[in-house]
Amino acid sequence: MRPTVNKNQKFIFTTAVIAATAMWSLAPRVARAEPSPALDRVSIWLGGFQADIKGYASVRDPGNNVDTGDQQILSGDKTVQRAKLDWLIMDSQGFSVDYFRINDKSSRGISEPFTFEGVNYTAAGRIASDTTLDVGNFSYRWWFGDADNNHVFGLGLGAAYYKLDATLNAAVGVGPLTYNTIQRYDDSGWAPLVTLGWRSKVSDQVRIYADLSGVRKNGSDLSGTITNAAIGAEWFPWKNVGIGAEYASTRIRLKQKDDAATARVRLEFDGPAVYLRLRF
Repeated sequence: MRPTVNKNQKFIFTTAVIAATAMWSLAPRVARAEPSPALDRVSIWLGGFQADIKGYASVRDPGNNVDTGDQQILSGDKTVQRAKLDWLIMDSQGFSVDYFRINDKSSRGISEPFTFEGVNYTAAGRIASDTTLDVGNFSYRWWFGDADNNHVFGLGLGAAYYKLDATLNAAVGVGPLTYNTIQRYDDSGWAPLVTLGWRSKVSDQVRIYADLSGVRKNGSDLSGTITNAAIGAEWFPWKNVGIGAEYASTRIRLKQKDDAATARVRLEFDGPAVYLRLRF
């Protein structure tokens, strides 16, 4: 039987290859000059965070008399896998890659009151979602700070690749009548990305940092925004290997629209993250 390799294993392997290539290509530069002590020639984060996730969805299909309103379809803790890679090509400029995946299946009952011709009714039913979202960010970053400065600020411009595979199924009943609609979409593409960053060296073993990024997608049936923010600290008991801990927050807003219906998904997750840190 041949062994199988999942997407996460492929991504980690690709990350390691990129890191090794970057280290090899930058070796001559290391001998000539040094970046700020708050930065590394190559930095790798492998881990994820235990997030308190809240998810909301709505489906509006006038042709089938379906309007679920904004319904909470997800709540609770979930582990989100994440990997990041930074490498410098000059003392203050370089590239950054960030990847994470969200996968969830959930179902929840709904109850939506409304009034028609002066009579109060309640539309009851269920809304179910099956969502897998992959987001990969790639940016070119400028760091403002030299080898004599323990604090640097960064600005990045680039693009984010997204892949969304989702299904929203809404069933709504009013009295003896039942209405159903299914919205399924599988979309992928690129969107512009802006990042901000801050790094500070506290000691040879400890550093602190903060990151902020934003993505906006327009121009197709699928549109929306993704924002990420994190603040954290790193501890290196060994020269090249350490542990990173941060508090991260992500907001995702997506809208899928076709000729008949509109589906919206809103995800919010916040929580602590732990990473294996490698630096070279």
